[in-house]
Amino acid sequence: MLKQLSKNDVEKINTEIKNAYGKEDFFDKKDQLVIKDFEHALFILKDKQPMFFYKEGKPIPTLKSLLTNQFLKTATVDMGAVKFVSSGADVMRPGIKELDHTINKGDIIAIVDEKHKKPLCVAEALFSGEEIFQMKTGRVFKNVHHVGDVIWKIDS
Repeated sequence: MLKQLSKNDVEKINTEIKNAYGKEDFFDKKDQLVIKDFEHALFILKDKQPMFFYKEGKPIPTLKSLLTNQFLKTATVDMGAVKFVSSGADVMRPGIKELDHTINKGDIIAIVDEKHKKPLCVAEALFSGEEIFQMKTGRVFKNVHHVGDVIWKIDS
């Protein structure tokens, strides 16, 4: 099911994005946005591309959105982790090369590779950046969206 969003709807979505990430006016009021219900989730599409999806009522940016407008905090993984993270694996502490220490537990962040700095997945922090920095092992980020998953493949 597709539904064209009004300017007021776009304004509400911009407010949700600002409240969640501090990013102001992500969408222009003139943008033609559509909301799509797909596999029991809501997606915001712009030009037939998924830009955000909702998880537990919170807007989560898609990788396609981040490729053109990367605004999330990041953690950088070594090239050995790329294959696993890109396939949907959670991020383990030993693979992390760089980390934003201002990350809070529960934050949605982008996991990027160390060579190209391209987003590989959108993940949820299981610990704060300071806690992760002190850790040597363990799962530290939950992969919620990665290249090639159903979200990546959505089009209207």
